[in-house]
Amino acid sequence: MNRELVINVTPSEITIALCEDKVLVELNKEQCQTGFAVGDIYLGKVRKIMPGLNAAFVNIGHDKDAFIHYLDLGTQFSSLQRIVDSNQPGKKAMRVETMKLEPNIDKQGKLSSYLQVGQTIMVQIAKEAISTKGPRLTSDISLAGRNVVLVPFSTKISISQKIRSNETKKRLRRIAAAVLPKNFGVIIRTAAAEAQDHDIEQDILSLVNRWNTAVGNIRKNQAPALLMSEMSRANTIIRDTLNSTFSQITVDNEVMYNEIKNYIKVIDPQLEKIVKMYRGAVPIFDNFDISKQIKSLFAKYVSLKRGAYLIIEHTEAMNVIDVNSGNRTKAEVNQEETAMEVNLAAAKEIARQLRLRDLGGIVIIDFIDLHKAQNRQYLYEEMRKLMATDKAKHTILPLTKFGLMQITRQRVRPIAVGDVTDVCPTCNGTGRVEPTVLLDRKIENQVQFLAHDRRVRYVRLRVSPYVASYLKQGFWSLRMKWMTKYGIYIDIVADQSQGMIEVKYLDRQGLALIED
Repeated sequence: MNRELVINVTPSEITIALCEDKVLVELNKEQCQTGFAVGDIYLGKVRKIMPGLNAAFVNIGHDKDAFIHYLDLGTQFSSLQRIVDSNQPGKKAMRVETMKLEPNIDKQGKLSSYLQVGQTIMVQIAKEAISTKGPRLTSDISLAGRNVVLVPFSTKISISQKIRSNETKKRLRRIAAAVLPKNFGVIIRTAAAEAQDHDIEQDILSLVNRWNTAVGNIRKNQAPALLMSEMSRANTIIRDTLNSTFSQITVDNEVMYNEIKNYIKVIDPQLEKIVKMYRGAVPIFDNFDISKQIKSLFAKYVSLKRGAYLIIEHTEAMNVIDVNSGNRTKAEVNQEETAMEVNLAAAKEIARQLRLRDLGGIVIIDFIDLHKAQNRQYLYEEMRKLMATDKAKHTILPLTKFGLMQITRQRVRPIAVGDVTDVCPTCNGTGRVEPTVLLDRKIENQVQFLAHDRRVRYVRLRVSPYVASYLKQGFWSLRMKWMTKYGIYIDIVADQSQGMIEVKYLDRQGLALIED
């Protein structure tokens, strides 16, 4: 499998596309300078106790109060709170390595026994704010690295179940035990099986240093405050998925390019050469044919081979996917074989769509009815295999007698599809636009204004591909006529994200010459 990471950076957000064999499988969006990402550690202040829910609302600086349940406090919450209290100004700071751990808190206990309104606590974001809900928090804090996950207030060394070799397990336990400080545990990730001993040791030590830095920041700040930020989303994806199957990582921003290259140089120097800087005039997603995939894949209807298609509906409570064979059944004789073929193709696309759209909660799939029990069982097993590569926690149930498959899937970030639809920038939701026959005249007027009134000698027109073709058609094109007539160089860039009659007038640095 050939994997590529394509990263588009704009002033407001970073969009990261993961492609497998040129097919888009994951799309991540990270808002710039918004904070509150999964893994971030905060110093929060308890705002309200909810005895009925056995939970509390905590102020961490977000617009909406964050939520923490009693079960998310972690078994060693009392030890964590001692660390927080001891690092308050005027008190002698304690260290995890030298302290005696408190007894585990009662699994059936009450949150009000451990938290009070106004109390300062150390928390980690487990789930980002989604819709009207604030972030979900945990005090069972862990720090993820490339090879290991560090767990303070623990004494266990756990190893990924995907590592089968007993010799490898013994080697990894020995490495971890040799460098782990007292009262620190670790979860050894699958990637560690192929890693060098030195790399694993450095990973553990760097995570211990990050923890000590976060704890040290308690004394310097008052709640609410950020104590430790998770690395950027791009580096997080690279940390968790980078391996020899990656052929290329392409980014269109020099700062992000240098950040990623330096990070890979640390974790896997041999793969540093796969990081490429994109400098083309065409938008990076258009160049890699990703824009077209985004537009087609986030539609309500998703086409399959030979006329079959999916219908994906989102409701407040669940997501519903309907599988349709289209007009195939008219030409097929064996209905069972046809239904099985369509269902298998649909299962492959659905597994991809769940990752791509990051659908969470309950997903109900209405497959085409299968009459043979062995076919229903085979479809269920195939769905499990297809979902095995999905890193999100999920549960798949066998088909019911009505042909329905139920899937529950965890989502920790806002759904990506919600960012794809918006009010039309061309008609502003009215459904009415300017006549297309007047578009060339409008563009020429603006070019004349820039050339004569503003004395501009270069303009880049960012337009839809259809308009770009029209303006450049023929040897004596409209573009050539305007350049000759007004003495200005015109660079035309086709951008699939532009509306049909939307035009942007930019300078060489990509800054707007005419405000919308």
